[in-house]
Amino acid sequence: MSTEKHGRQVGRGAKVRTAVLAATLAELADHGYAALTIDNIARRAGVHKTTIYRRWKDRESLVVDVLGEQIAVDIPMPDTGSVDTDLRDIARAFVAWVTSPAGQTIFAAIFSDAARIPGIVDARRQLFEEGPRRASSAISRAVQRGELPPDTDAEELIKTLIAPLYFRLAITTEPLDQAAADHAARVALAAARAGALSSTNTNPQ
Repeated sequence: MSTEKHGRQVGRGAKVRTAVLAATLAELADHGYAALTIDNIARRAGVHKTTIYRRWKDRESLVVDVLGEQIAVDIPMPDTGSVDTDLRDIARAFVAWVTSPAGQTIFAAIFSDAARIPGIVDARRQLFEEGPRRASSAISRAVQRGELPPDTDAEELIKTLIAPLYFRLAITTEPLDQAAADHAARVALAAARAGALSSTNTNPQ
């Protein structure tokens, strides 16, 4: 096989998929969604564009695949034995991810012209719903240890934790760092301990 501009031609199967998805993410980071082309992705991945079209029908389906994989990347869920440090570590891990090159690219994509694609809408929903579901186990353990009220709504607590960080990221563009993460954790924990995030309050009948 011939050598392309950005690297050697790659083999079939899983290696092709990995190379193409990585190239798509890199192209998004370098040029944004509007300038994304299959030709450029193929060159960067070291494959022929027909190889891409055999697996993905268009750039939209490729972007959906990339976002789905990136959003599923595991942010470690802590189990420190203390809800204070668990919440702080979750907030810090979120900040670390969304400020990383990959995280910045993903957020730029899901709020760009790509946001009109139905699959992107699903990926964005996954980002903001799956995270709280995964992190809810840390809240359940805190309830069992007696650190939080028994009726604490775990998903709502995680959403309360992430909301001010997302607001900084998407609205105010204020610095997003460990200090912001720690402050968000303290506020969310205070609300939960005060009973403001009980299932009765968050799911009224």
